[in-house]
Amino acid sequence: MLTSKNIKLTRLFHEFFESEKAGGITLIFITAISLVLANSAWQSDYIGLWHFQMAGHSIEHWINDGLMSIFFLLIGLELEREIHAGELSNLKTAALPIFGALGGMIVPAGIFLLFNFGTPTQAGAGIPMATDIAFAIGVLSLLGKRVPVSLKIFLTALAVIDDLGAIIIIAIFYTSTIVFLNLFIALGIFAGLLLLNRLKIHNLIPYFIGGIAMWYFMQQSGVHATISGVLLAFAIPFGDGSEKSPSFKLQHRLHFPVAFVILPLFAAANTCIPLGGDWLKGVGDANSLGIIAGLAIGKPLGIWLFSFLSVVMGLSVLPEELKWKHIIGAGCLGGIGFTMSIFITLLAFNDTEIINHSKIAILIASLVAGLCGILWLKLSLKQNTQSA
Repeated sequence: MLTSKNIKLTRLFHEFFESEKAGGITLIFITAISLVLANSAWQSDYIGLWHFQMAGHSIEHWINDGLMSIFFLLIGLELEREIHAGELSNLKTAALPIFGALGGMIVPAGIFLLFNFGTPTQAGAGIPMATDIAFAIGVLSLLGKRVPVSLKIFLTALAVIDDLGAIIIIAIFYTSTIVFLNLFIALGIFAGLLLLNRLKIHNLIPYFIGGIAMWYFMQQSGVHATISGVLLAFAIPFGDGSEKSPSFKLQHRLHFPVAFVILPLFAAANTCIPLGGDWLKGVGDANSLGIIAGLAIGKPLGIWLFSFLSVVMGLSVLPEELKWKHIIGAGCLGGIGFTMSIFITLLAFNDTEIINHSKIAILIASLVAGLCGILWLKLSLKQNTQSA
């Protein structure tokens, strides 16, 4: 059985967890400030700032399609680390967060479609399938040292796998027109980067140059350019995973700018939502209800159910320190969609009103999920302490 005594945490996991924890708390303040400014006397200037054109695109576009590729690069590097030396390196231990993440995508999407199937908003089924790593870890960190190491690992692995699932969904379902020539060029560049990996080229500069070129052609292909960030991560040599490996060095250097620059910019640019007097009406439409129910109810239900079934069927094991009530709490925190949910919203819809209503629904659902998760875990972990 797995306990915190025999779980060895790598330095990178500590760095990833700590940066995401602090980043999640930062995102809360940035989001609040952005909403206030978007509904203040400076509303026009503030919203106009993000729509300012640079090289033919708005600042918001450069953040969403450009800087967020770096965020996905970090996610890809963390996923690679998990596969080689982390929670996903052992099939039995990897299976639990994998099944949990699978349930956390299928059940919320199903709940959303119950409200929206056959309507113009059914394309939003991917919105409640996502988990925001920074927010989820940030909220979990509020419980301090009472949180078992195995729960931190489970939630982190779950969120990383969840984001990978979201990336796959974006590539498959949110790509309308594909220019195959540009796509093949992008994939050809990726193949070239893999060759550099095989040749044990550890200098990061060729990978950066190739990554930028791959991003450009992926953008021109119709497939969302952020996919190139994940592909680049798997092309960068992992080696033995030591501090001298290119993968380790890059992931170490990306933690701070992603947590404290890129994600806050994304949050600010995408939560400058002007709230009209009738904004509450939008919360009651089928699209908003599907998002709220999917994140706040579907996430914990799906994560717990699929995790439970995988253990009962002998496909995975539950770490000794973890109880099923902890999985429910982690499932609630998985309902904090925010970054990825907003990201998918921008791909799913073109109508500004629907996008704004969706964002409000995501914020409400994430707030409810976060509060439920922190209160549930606080109670269950307190019970553990008392019974120890």
